[in-house]
Amino acid sequence: MKKTVIFSAAAVAAVLVAQAAEARDRIQIVGSSTVFPYTQAVAEEFANKTGMQAPVVESTGTGGGMKIFCQGVGEAHPDITGASRAMKQSEWELCNKNGVTSVSEALIGFDGLSIAVSREGAEIDVTKAQLFQALSAKVEIDGQIVDNPYQKWSEIDASLPDTKIQVFGPPPTSGTRDAFVELVMEEGCETFAAIDALPKDEKKAVCQRMRQDGPFIEAGENDNLIVQRLEADPNAYGIFGYSFLYENEDRLQGIKVAGVSPTFDTIADGSYGVSRPLFVYIKNAHRGVIPGLEEFVAEYMSDAALASDGYLNERGLVALSDEKRQAVQEQVIGAMGMTRYTN
Repeated sequence: MKKTVIFSAAAVAAVLVAQAAEARDRIQIVGSSTVFPYTQAVAEEFANKTGMQAPVVESTGTGGGMKIFCQGVGEAHPDITGASRAMKQSEWELCNKNGVTSVSEALIGFDGLSIAVSREGAEIDVTKAQLFQALSAKVEIDGQIVDNPYQKWSEIDASLPDTKIQVFGPPPTSGTRDAFVELVMEEGCETFAAIDALPKDEKKAVCQRMRQDGPFIEAGENDNLIVQRLEADPNAYGIFGYSFLYENEDRLQGIKVAGVSPTFDTIADGSYGVSRPLFVYIKNAHRGVIPGLEEFVAEYMSDAALASDGYLNERGLVALSDEKRQAVQEQVIGAMGMTRYTN
């Protein structure tokens, strides 16, 4: 069930002004590894256009970024965090607890979760149910829920490669991991009657728990390391945002999920079933205090960055419709309280 949450628009800039008589002179940004390359591109454009120092951008993962972002108001705390999912209710409550009561949420575009392999590897076509069988800690076999015995893709389906299952993916702190669990694992597990019949809490535990016996390898928050590992092993697969596949198409290929490959068009029209929205969150109390923050936000929200022919689209971001983009721009530039939806 989804519910509406209204961000408070209460001003707390006075608190920051009192704390920041000598405010730092560089914008600080944390958050999602998927959003990182887009924010980095905006940071470079901002520095080129304004002559100001480029923001410090750290890839901490979505969950880690939210924890840091919500620790408080003032120069010791970051101004922006990127996220490959919407802020959770618990994170919003943490922000409020620590005085971060005015936040602008900016939907910047869409991304597909790509399952990729090197150009020398097998371009397989898998269903979400098969991915669940490959990567879940427990699976259903002959009506029984058991520890996952599958070691090769071919043991799941004879049409799949006769190679060991080896998938590099993000850690639990990553928004990419959250999205993969929601869009692939949870949907895939619903096709199995014995799992679907479990009580709600037990079903959730089975559907969300990734296996830890070897075939699924947590590869940290640096998606570039996954790309390197796939190049080194043509039988290995990796999970990351579409932008990393797009940037490395000379070295990698995306596999099909239910017959559909990840592309700009399939992610935009929804036919690729593993896609998600991407966000940045801006601490409104820092606007007008941290030098350059207003200008940086304006650059991030500009048509030059976010439109379908913008420089972020050239880096793999799937753009919003013109109408939706304009609505986001108006709300974020005006630092308005925003309505959003969360689980």
